[in-house]
Amino acid sequence: MTKTLDKRHLSRIIVLQKLFERQFRHNDISKPTDNEFSNNQLIELIADEARYDKKLADRLLKGVIEYKEKADTIIAKLAPEWPLEQINKTDLQILRIAITEGFIEELTPKKVTIDEAVELAKEFGGQPSGTFVNGVLGTLLNEEKKFATTLKTHDNQR
Repeated sequence: MTKTLDKRHLSRIIVLQKLFERQFRHNDISKPTDNEFSNNQLIELIADEARYDKKLADRLLKGVIEYKEKADTIIAKLAPEWPLEQINKTDLQILRIAITEGFIEELTPKKVTIDEAVELAKEFGGQPSGTFVNGVLGTLLNEEKKFATTLKTHDNQR
């Protein structure tokens, strides 16, 4: 029996897998790989007949690519003992997704975004990844005012 996944959670998994594949294959998340899995192929691999939020997945993928530099600046400041190239590739992509979703584009409440990111980290990297992701994002939540200028985008400058 296949576990039914929340469609927004499944969207994040799809984005995570695409970003990881791009990072792993040619170290550039902005360029699709030649044989990149489609969203539908990824759904088939993850869960039979699962549905996902295509709009969220597309927006997250586009946003992570667009705001990669902002997210990486924040991650580097919040985890100075971990240079970006030394952070687990999965954890790095999860952090980029969460920062984009909850803090830059504000698509989801911040605490929900953090919970989702921690779940993804545990699911794909284990407890140490969950702890690391929670620490970075929890610190960002507590120190958000320090990053206000970095987090601003054209879309959310109201």
